Amino acid sequence: MTAPPALLLTRLMLRDFRSYPALTVSFGSRIVAVSGDNGVGKTNLLEAISLLGPGRGLRGARMADCARQAGQGPMPWAVAGRFDSLGNGPFDIGTGTPEGGPIERRTFRLDGTPVRSQAELAERVALVWLTPQMDRLFQDGAGDRRRFLDRLVWALEPHHAREVAAYENAMAQRNRLLAQERREGRGVDPAWLAGLEDAMARHGVAAAAARRGLVGRLNAALLGGITGAFPAARLDLQCSAAAALDAAPALTVEDGLRAGWAASRGRDAAAGATLEGPHRADLLFTHGSKGLPAALCSTGEQKALLIAVVLAHAGLIAAARGFAPLLLLDEVAAHLDARRREALFGALAALPAQAFLTGTDAAIFAPLRGMAQGFRALPGVLVPDNDLPVS
Repeated sequence: MTAPPALLLTRLMLRDFRSYPALTVSFGSRIVAVSGDNGVGKTNLLEAISLLGPGRGLRGARMADCARQAGQGPMPWAVAGRFDSLGNGPFDIGTGTPEGGPIERRTFRLDGTPVRSQAELAERVALVWLTPQMDRLFQDGAGDRRRFLDRLVWALEPHHAREVAAYENAMAQRNRLLAQERREGRGVDPAWLAGLEDAMARHGVAAAAARRGLVGRLNAALLGGITGAFPAARLDLQCSAAAALDAAPALTVEDGLRAGWAASRGRDAAAGATLEGPHRADLLFTHGSKGLPAALCSTGEQKALLIAVVLAHAGLIAAARGFAPLLLLDEVAAHLDARRREALFGALAALPAQAFLTGTDAAIFAPLRGMAQGFRALPGVLVPDNDLPVS
């Protein structure tokens, strides 16, 4: 086997998490393949792993929805992982809903100590995932693509989430004030609005700059052929603030945003929303060699483009942060032909990252024999798949 990465999930423990009453499983490989019928809990397993990092996980679910449903209602649930970090030794992350506490409240522990901020977790782990729902990324709205980009930025720059959250919080307050002014017919303190617009400008430009920076780095990596047999995607960030940063320093761009929002208060109040700003950004994908927008590509080509971006991103994280992200690839081989499947498996073997793959057909993972640790998912349990022994 290839040498282990800088970060490896070696043990996972679940309690009353979705379809799992209790599960303890050890992982000893950089590639873990889980096969099983639909509905037996394969995606639940990946979701549990995704919750060991910051954020709401790969489903973005409410915390109560993560609980196993018993006769008396949702149960308190827990997920814990043991990580092996080369150079820093092992560490444990746990998360879940507290016994006797509100089922919507989620807590974290790092080596048994309560975690005050999810930013602490972002410094230790990074996770990137692909799910079947993301196959609609090219048909869905700009918000889905923007959130996809923000997750990629977050894995490289943990503070990015705070900038986005601060921007959205200030914008929500501004929208409420403008709605109140329109509803009640009396003016709101201009200084209050100006303060909110100042916060929006500062945090919005920071977020736009981070998005712009990552898109540039991803394009350079994709152009360099980092993804092997996969098509080189070309990414374009549609964002007026990011474009302005090409020609002006950040402080000048902030001034422009503040002036624009001050001038558009009446229009935004009538619309019930802030109509311009970094929250309107979109991420466009193009098939590099064909010059074809991803929305016009075949389903297989779209999947390949997404995989190419994720693989390039994993390489960037490994180089920038000293450890690669965990890759959670749910039904990733769907819509890929045999040639691209083998290219994917070869790319995963070459990357310094741990990857978890799921699929309904165990035969799809046959090329991984000797490289991957296999499991068969059954309702509530995982059993070793002896057809995929680790060499």
